[in-house]
Amino acid sequence: MSKDYKILVINPGSTSTKVVLFSNEQMLFEKKIEHNSKELSNFSKIIEQYQFRREIILDFLKEKGINLSTLNAVVGRGGLLKPIASGTYQVNEKMLEDLRKGVSGEHASNLGGILAYGIAEKLSIPAYIVDPVVIDEMKPIARISGMPEIPRISILHALNQKAVARKAEVNFYGRTGGVIPSPVEILEEVKRYL
Repeated sequence: MSKDYKILVINPGSTSTKVVLFSNEQMLFEKKIEHNSKELSNFSKIIEQYQFRREIILDFLKEKGINLSTLNAVVGRGGLLKPIASGTYQVNEKMLEDLRKGVSGEHASNLGGILAYGIAEKLSIPAYIVDPVVIDEMKPIARISGMPEIPRISILHALNQKAVARKAEVNFYGRTGGVIPSPVEILEEVKRYL
């Protein structure tokens, strides 16, 4: 019998915090916690919302009767770090420092890794981020803009794009028996998920 891994996922946005609990690949529940402008106006910087959002998440988990000691990992939305390749990264002190400073900008997504780490550390479990918005896998030609002194930079909703591509790939190859599709077929498949 395979191990049951419980993973808490936190996705902070500008006016909400999404919380999802998975048991392996099965979603147990999902909640979008809305934050009104009056609540958020108490904070001059996004990073100051950490304790507020952390308490809301923990209160919600308590309401749902979740025993935190059953969690195996916490995953937060990746924020505006320095450019990196796509993938899953364990949150570390340098990453936390960069998220707090806002090395590539201030955004609510910066709270993702910080919240994940803040909850995971007390439970002695790992915290991760996955495919943050600063993924940089651009080829040199893609950096060319209309002005040489202003190259294009890579900031995108990579988590969503990578997830859609993975889902489409599994679905498509399952239907085609592993036959490599044409570029047009790939585009048609990806459009189904957008």
